[in-house]
Order: sequence, then C-alpha cells, then structure tokens
Amino acid sequence: MTLLTPSPVAFPPPKAPKTDLLIVAGEHSGDEHAARMVTKLLRLQPDLRIAAVGGGNLENAGAQLLYDITSLSVIGFAEVLKNYRVFRNIFQQLIQWIERYEPANICLVDYPGFNLRLAKQLKSRGLSRKGGGGIGLFYYISPQIWAWKSKRRFEMAETLDGLGVIFPFEVDCFKDTDLPVEFVGHPFLEEGHAPNLTYRPEGPVLLLPGSRLQPVNRIFPAMAEAFALFLKKHPGDRAVVLYPSEEIRAVLEKSSSSLSGAISSVELAPNGREVAAKAVLTSSGTMSLSCGLAGIPGAIAYKAHPLTYFWARRLIHIPYIGIANLLLDESVYPEYIQGRAIPQLLASELEKAVTERDKIDNARKAAGRLRKILARRENVSPATWLATRMVNRH
Repeated sequence: MTLLTPSPVAFPPPKAPKTDLLIVAGEHSGDEHAARMVTKLLRLQPDLRIAAVGGGNLENAGAQLLYDITSLSVIGFAEVLKNYRVFRNIFQQLIQWIERYEPANICLVDYPGFNLRLAKQLKSRGLSRKGGGGIGLFYYISPQIWAWKSKRRFEMAETLDGLGVIFPFEVDCFKDTDLPVEFVGHPFLEEGHAPNLTYRPEGPVLLLPGSRLQPVNRIFPAMAEAFALFLKKHPGDRAVVLYPSEEIRAVLEKSSSSLSGAISSVELAPNGREVAAKAVLTSSGTMSLSCGLAGIPGAIAYKAHPLTYFWARRLIHIPYIGIANLLLDESVYPEYIQGRAIPQLLASELEKAVTERDKIDNARKAAGRLRKILARRENVSPATWLATRMVNRH
C-alpha cells in the first residue's frame, strides 16, 4: 500500500478577475472526459474563463490548472484511509479557494468520494445555489448509485443543480427525485473522439491493468504470466501494455523483468497509443468499455486490496463488474476477480480469444449493440448540456 507524502498545498489565484467555471476531476479518465467537454465549451463560448483541479488534459484543453490531483490517484477504502491527511489538505485548500474567488459555476466530474463531500460543504457554507449562495453546481458522470449506495441520489438532489449522465439507464435511477438529469451520451461516442483501440486478427495481445497504482500492482503480474503461458503455444506473438503515467510504467517494468525470455515480446506504451489487437486482458475500468466498443475478444481480471474487496462484496449488488457486461446483461467478457485471477485461467481466455470463432463473432456483435445503447440524442453533448445550465454573472 502506497503512503502519499503530506505536503502544503497552495492553489494559485485565478488568472482572470472572475472565474466562469471551476472543474474538479480527480482521476485520469475524468480528466480526459472533462478536457473534451472543455474543448467544446470553449468553441461555444470562447471567452469562458475556466479553472480546474484535475490533470494535464484539462490544462491542455484551455483550463487554468490549479492543482494536479490526478497524480495522487488511489482506489479503495483501505488506500483512502491510509492517505486521509493528504486528501483532507487538498480538500480544505479547495474550499478556501472557492470561498475567496467564488467561481460562477462548478462542475464536479466523477470522483464521488471527494466530489459529493465537496457538494455538501458548498451547500452547508452557503456558497452553492442549493445553500442560498450564487454558485451553480453541476455533476458530470454520475456516481454509480445503481451499483451501491443508492440513497446518495437524495443527497445529490439536495445539493446539485443538474446532472449529466453517460449511461441511458441512469436517468431512471433519479426519477424519484427532483434533480434535473439528462443523458448526454458516452464520451467514447462523442463526435470527434478517435478510439485508439481496434480489432485486428493479426495484431498483438493487449494487456490493460488499469490506471490506479494499487490494482495495477496486484493484477499485472498475473496478466504478464498469463501472456508468458500463451507464448508457449504462440511463440511469435507479442503483447502491448498501455500505461497512464510514469509511476504506473515503473510498476510495469518491475513486473515485466521477471518474465525472462518473454520480456522481449512485451512492449510498454503510453495511453492514447493506437493499438489494433486480437485479444485482451483488461481491468474493470474505463478501458474495458473501450475494448467492448472495439470488439476485441478477451476477459476481465481484477484484484483489490482484501479489505476493499471484503466491503465491496457486502455493499455492491450487481451481476458484473465490467461495464460492457452490465450494459449488455451478458458475460461477453468473462470476469476473473481476486483469487480467480490466476495466470492459467487468464491464459486460457487468451487462447479462446484467438482460436474460437464464436468468441470472436460475439465480441464483434456486442460492439454494435453497445454503440446503439450509448448513442446520444442529436444536438446533445456534455458541453451543450452544461452551457445551457450555467449561471451567467455578466
């Protein structure tokens, strides 16, 4: 378990006298999706002044980056407890920045453990509109209330002015509240989004252990060993492993070094690299849906901290952990979790993905079904949704 180093946090003042929009996106995927939204917002309203607590993607999209919180990405109950002081410091500094500079609007992106607490504080301090203040408070990419903690929907209705969701079934999850909820389409199907993953029978095997340090530490060794076993039957093959940060790359390099003869067949590449793959082993996160939309056959593998998994088993009541499987209500991607995520079983799934015609065809058909499910209405996008709801103080 990684212990982050507590250090003083100082957010810079806004570059402009007034901030129209503050975005808070705490994870790599949220940073990417929010950046795409910001790019389109600035096309609609070029004079919009945007600040962000997020990552490099938001900064590159045109937002003033106040703090790179994605560099501290951790997951799970145990990890968050261990690093509580670090996140408390960031949280307090963010509240102080908001109180001092009062952005006209705030859009919270995913990251519910941090962002829902922030929404409550903004209301209790009288800063947000629901608390009697002037700040419009919105949420893009809803917490997964359909998986666990469903009562959070009432708390969200009490603190938020609007919610943009990325799965169509999420709208009905809030139908017993007065919160305005709109399906704005999934980011992977946004106009202009170029998927970096495609299916190609002659391509490499794709290994996607995830974007968070702790799960990658636990699952990648099993994925790597599974590929080594696969190589015994397919000695000419190779694997591509995508990573989101240099910290994750260091973990991957350490695990890969134990592969001896197989290491020359494993290539590490940054996220965003275009890969046409024939099979995949993926974690349960955002990339697993990318694989589903690309029609790449394979399986899901995931290992959490034992304490995190213990609580998750008691709190989460859904049939699958893979988003593609959930949307399709079918195990298109077999799931190997905790003790079942062993090299022998994962290698068997890779073998099926490249040799069984039915598995290849099912992945292709599933991709088409997923696209139909996630397609947004015409003229609706996260940017248009937010632009029409933001408070204008000019």
